[in-house]
Amino acid sequence: MPKFSMPPLPPVFADLQQKVSDLMAQGAQGPKAEMEKHLRTALAAAIERLDLVSREDFEQQQAVLARASAKLAELEVRLADMESGGRPVPLPPSA
Repeated sequence: MPKFSMPPLPPVFADLQQKVSDLMAQGAQGPKAEMEKHLRTALAAAIERLDLVSREDFEQQQAVLARASAKLAELEVRLADMESGGRPVPLPPSA
Protein backbone atom coordinates (compact mmCIF):
# COMPACT_ATOMS: atom_id res chain seq x y z
CA MET A 1 0.00 0.00 0.00
CA PRO A 2 1.48 3.41 -0.95
CA LYS A 3 2.30 5.87 1.80
CA PHE A 4 0.68 9.26 1.69
CA SER A 5 2.06 12.28 3.43
CA MET A 6 0.23 15.39 4.47
CA PRO A 7 1.17 18.59 2.64
CA PRO A 8 2.92 21.15 4.81
CA LEU A 9 0.64 23.32 6.92
CA PRO A 10 0.35 27.04 6.22
CA PRO A 11 2.60 29.00 8.61
CA VAL A 12 -0.33 30.20 10.75
CA PHE A 13 -1.51 26.66 11.41
CA ALA A 14 1.98 25.22 11.76
CA ASP A 15 2.71 27.83 14.44
CA LEU A 16 -0.60 27.06 16.16
CA GLN A 17 0.12 23.33 16.03
CA GLN A 18 3.53 23.90 17.63
CA LYS A 19 2.04 26.05 20.40
CA VAL A 20 -0.66 23.47 21.13
CA SER A 21 1.94 20.70 21.20
CA ASP A 22 4.08 22.74 23.60
CA LEU A 23 1.08 23.41 25.83
CA MET A 24 0.08 19.76 25.81
CA ALA A 25 3.60 18.78 26.83
CA GLN A 26 3.37 21.20 29.74
CA GLY A 27 -0.16 20.01 30.56
CA ALA A 28 0.99 17.36 33.00
CA GLN A 29 3.01 19.95 34.90
CA GLY A 30 0.61 22.94 35.09
CA PRO A 31 -3.00 23.46 36.04
CA LYS A 32 -5.76 23.01 33.49
CA ALA A 33 -6.98 26.64 33.73
CA GLU A 34 -3.57 28.00 32.77
CA MET A 35 -3.36 25.63 29.83
CA GLU A 36 -6.81 26.71 28.62
CA LYS A 37 -5.77 30.37 28.94
CA HIS A 38 -2.65 29.80 26.83
CA LEU A 39 -4.60 27.80 24.27
CA ARG A 40 -7.23 30.54 23.95
CA THR A 41 -4.49 33.12 23.50
CA ALA A 42 -2.79 31.02 20.82
CA LEU A 43 -6.10 30.46 18.99
CA ALA A 44 -6.99 34.16 19.17
CA ALA A 45 -3.59 35.09 17.73
CA ALA A 46 -3.93 32.53 14.91
CA ILE A 47 -7.43 33.72 14.03
CA GLU A 48 -6.32 37.36 14.11
CA ARG A 49 -3.69 36.62 11.44
CA LEU A 50 -6.32 35.17 9.10
CA ASP A 51 -7.87 37.48 6.52
CA LEU A 52 -11.40 37.64 7.98
CA VAL A 53 -14.12 40.29 8.04
CA SER A 54 -16.88 40.88 10.54
CA ARG A 55 -20.43 39.75 9.83
CA GLU A 56 -21.51 43.42 9.72
CA ASP A 57 -18.89 44.30 7.08
CA PHE A 58 -19.83 41.23 5.05
CA GLU A 59 -23.54 42.14 5.10
CA GLN A 60 -22.77 45.74 4.12
CA GLN A 61 -20.73 44.55 1.15
CA GLN A 62 -23.54 42.17 0.17
CA ALA A 63 -25.96 45.11 0.10
CA VAL A 64 -23.55 47.20 -1.99
CA LEU A 65 -23.14 44.32 -4.43
CA ALA A 66 -26.92 43.81 -4.69
CA ARG A 67 -27.43 47.52 -5.49
CA ALA A 68 -24.62 47.46 -8.07
CA SER A 69 -26.07 44.33 -9.70
CA ALA A 70 -29.54 45.92 -9.91
CA LYS A 71 -28.08 49.08 -11.42
CA LEU A 72 -26.09 47.03 -13.95
CA ALA A 73 -29.23 45.15 -14.98
CA GLU A 74 -31.07 48.45 -15.52
CA LEU A 75 -28.22 49.83 -17.62
CA GLU A 76 -28.05 46.65 -19.71
CA VAL A 77 -31.77 46.99 -20.51
CA ARG A 78 -31.30 50.65 -21.48
CA LEU A 79 -28.30 49.83 -23.66
CA ALA A 80 -30.11 46.99 -25.42
CA ASP A 81 -33.05 49.32 -26.09
CA MET A 82 -30.77 52.04 -27.43
CA GLU A 83 -28.89 49.57 -29.65
CA SER A 84 -32.15 48.30 -31.13
CA GLY A 85 -33.05 51.85 -32.18
CA GLY A 86 -35.70 52.35 -29.55
CA ARG A 87 -36.25 55.44 -27.51
CA PRO A 88 -33.90 55.69 -24.51
CA VAL A 89 -35.57 54.75 -21.25
CA PRO A 90 -34.84 57.26 -18.50
CA LEU A 91 -33.16 55.93 -15.40
CA PRO A 92 -35.22 55.92 -12.24
CA PRO A 93 -33.91 58.26 -9.51
CA SER A 94 -31.26 56.69 -7.31
CA ALA A 95 -32.25 55.95 -3.74
